[in-house]
Amino acid sequence: MYASVETGGDNGTVDHVRVVDFRSDTISVPTPSMRQAMFTAAVGDDVYGEDPTVRQLEQRSAALFGKEAALFVPSGTMANLLAMMVHCSRRGTEAIVGDIAHGFLYEQGGAAQIAGVLLNTIKNNPDGTFCLNELVRKFRGFDVHEPNTVLVMVENTHNICGGKVLPLDWLEKLAAICREKGAKVHMDGARVFNAASYLNLPVSRIVRDVDSVCFCLSKGLACPVGSILLGTKEFIKEYVPVAHRLRKALGGGMRQVGFLAAAGLCALDEIVPKLKDDHARTRRVAEAIDQMGSPIFKVDLANLHTNILMVEILSKQVHSSDFAHRLATVAPGEMEAGVVDADGKGIAVKVSARDWTFARIVIYTNITDEDVELAIKKIRYVVAEYEKEL
Repeated sequence: MYASVETGGDNGTVDHVRVVDFRSDTISVPTPSMRQAMFTAAVGDDVYGEDPTVRQLEQRSAALFGKEAALFVPSGTMANLLAMMVHCSRRGTEAIVGDIAHGFLYEQGGAAQIAGVLLNTIKNNPDGTFCLNELVRKFRGFDVHEPNTVLVMVENTHNICGGKVLPLDWLEKLAAICREKGAKVHMDGARVFNAASYLNLPVSRIVRDVDSVCFCLSKGLACPVGSILLGTKEFIKEYVPVAHRLRKALGGGMRQVGFLAAAGLCALDEIVPKLKDDHARTRRVAEAIDQMGSPIFKVDLANLHTNILMVEILSKQVHSSDFAHRLATVAPGEMEAGVVDADGKGIAVKVSARDWTFARIVIYTNITDEDVELAIKKIRYVVAEYEKEL
């Protein structure tokens, strides 16, 4: 009988199955010290600006990023939307964004639906950048028939490009072009601390050339909720429309949210310094797949940057969703073949898959060295199984 744990559960045991969940770093859960910090947090009404723990997190984040001000918001999607609403304050203006950027693909068209902003896409390169010569040609507003281009958005690290870190010289050139054109630059920095870890540089250097940036607390930083949006004081709260005011309009005005901000402060101390360990564990999985030399499954080991690994599927006979389902299933004979953990439990590995030609693996702070070794064992078994069948 097959045992599938493709949905539900968490890292650990589901009956007789050991689950390793690589679907996303959004699966991460607060550490014991985070939970204690949340339990003891000093709180107040944040809509009145009276939550001391939120203020502390915002002030510390602004200092780390070298920006004037910061704003705690419920999600990265809201942070990106607020950035567009502030920079593109006149409805009908235009923002340029990569064609496989998260803000274009996976944020439900909020730019148009809510902000009245037109998104004009530009083709992303495999490293998350796009052609700057093409960018120059994309700017509009010189003719009465056209919308005005007022914003360019970048993503760092780039999710669908496999956690790629944007080159600093490219960001500098892009910012210079935007200044010349009178446009602003916003960075979707959901995983920007991973970029800083990869480059071994302060996060303030990574975001030096952008006008606004956001980062997620609830992905690789293991917090339960929240993102931080950063920029100038004017951008955040001194004039209208501003992010602080618009956050309220979007339903993001929270009250005793210091309980959540406390986890964010803990993450800056506890999780950020360990992101390099997530990168190292991701590389171990990548190296194991690469060493298999499979004609069906391939990884780009040379260009692996951070905690996101794309496993390319080279055979049209193998669908990403089927591969993901098989990895999450303990099939007959598997346990007898030794695909078990130290307690003799079967191994199920969860990965992300849609209508893609790849499966995505994301590693985060709750994933252990043992999890990685068990996952490699299961992946090797399943890859060998596919190779026998095709």
